[in-house]
Amino acid sequence: MNEQYAKLMEVFTGMAQVTRYCRQDVAFCEGVTFHQFMILDAVAKREVLPMNDLHGMLAVEKSTTTRLVNPLLQKGLLKRDKSPRDSRAVTLFLTPEGRKIQQRVARCLAAFFQKINGNIPAGREDEVLEAIGIFISAIKNAAAGFDCCGTEPTQTGGLLQKNAITRSTQQNLSPAENKGIRHRRK
Repeated sequence: MNEQYAKLMEVFTGMAQVTRYCRQDVAFCEGVTFHQFMILDAVAKREVLPMNDLHGMLAVEKSTTTRLVNPLLQKGLLKRDKSPRDSRAVTLFLTPEGRKIQQRVARCLAAFFQKINGNIPAGREDEVLEAIGIFISAIKNAAAGFDCCGTEPTQTGGLLQKNAITRSTQQNLSPAENKGIRHRRK
């Protein structure tokens, strides 16, 4: 691994360590986890939030979203109702207690973010945040469709993407067609 990759690995390791706090299923403030706060905050910002919108916002599976929402429903912080537009869809909204908890946790996080900001050299806060934003975008773009242990990645339009033709598809082709695919891939 060259020096640049070693530095990236060090940054990734550090990011994983510091963000683990936000990814755990342990209540960190007012009896809610960070993911649960993200849900409360998203609902507070939109007033009514379709449950389907949460999967993408949280970057988790549907079953995980349900697992995160259920305790908030049980604690009386959220209410669930059928969507007025689609009877199969569910919408979420804050209860008065949910709004209070969301506001308290938001104040707690604001204090935490202020403390983080205080540890960034004065006058460089915007520069640091912009650099982190660029780095996060680079990670998302590189990860889109990349499978380092599966099919061989190909370079297309600046993004790593898996080859569209899988080994199982190749097995269904004639030897001549298969040879042509291998030749084009090189």
